[in-house]
Amino acid sequence: MDESLETVLVAFDDERGVGTITMNRPDALNALNGQLRDDIIAGLESLEERNANADGVALRAVVLEGAGEKAFCAGADIGGFSSESAGGSSARSHYDVIRDFPAPVIAKIDGYCLGGGLETALACDFRLASEDSTFGFPEVNLGILPGAGGVQYVEKLAGPSVAKELAMFGNHISAERAGDEGLVNHVYADNEFEDEVDDFVTELAGQAPLAVQAIKKSAAMAVQTGLEEGIEYDRQLFAELLETEDHAEGAAAFGEDREPEFEGK
Repeated sequence: MDESLETVLVAFDDERGVGTITMNRPDALNALNGQLRDDIIAGLESLEERNANADGVALRAVVLEGAGEKAFCAGADIGGFSSESAGGSSARSHYDVIRDFPAPVIAKIDGYCLGGGLETALACDFRLASEDSTFGFPEVNLGILPGAGGVQYVEKLAGPSVAKELAMFGNHISAERAGDEGLVNHVYADNEFEDEVDDFVTELAGQAPLAVQAIKKSAAMAVQTGLEEGIEYDRQLFAELLETEDHAEGAAAFGEDREPEFEGK
């Protein structure tokens, strides 16, 4: 499946169960405007529909990337700042949809990842970066702050001091430092970037999809509640997974010393 929206390209790899959403405004460094935000949501919804008539889970993972060779996403169009830029309208923002999407979403970052682009990446489950990528929150230079939770995300990943430094100074940091601070999962050499990302996504897509989705729910719950409530939630998820065909397949494959074939049932 390949689909072209006004500012987004959508593709689906049936063999691996991997969807790809490409923000396609390279001349604007894939800067976020209203249309791009809407198209990211539409693209995710289109991919999710792959599960509607599937026997099990068809969509195992989603890669979000930027077109061109310069940027993942350089932030929001400066002329288009509004409460909607920060996901402040009554409708769900693209940040919300990414964060709550059932399958894991991987930000494939090559180049500038700034402002709302960094917040978009932080809403994803994983961030994989090329070594020449740069990260930052330049909003303070415009008299505002990262309005879609950037400080909150970074505080939870790297602590309040790092969050305040990034947001208060507005400077760019290297991919190496972003990796050291825990803002990205992996930083790859430029000449290995494509292959390394492909290997990461392929391995993730090969895991038991219902378990992966449950783990995503568990991790989201962990930042919203206390330890006791989180443990009880995990117990419920565990009990549900025990009843799945994937669990039976995983147990059988372990006993037979073979690779399991998970179908998301």
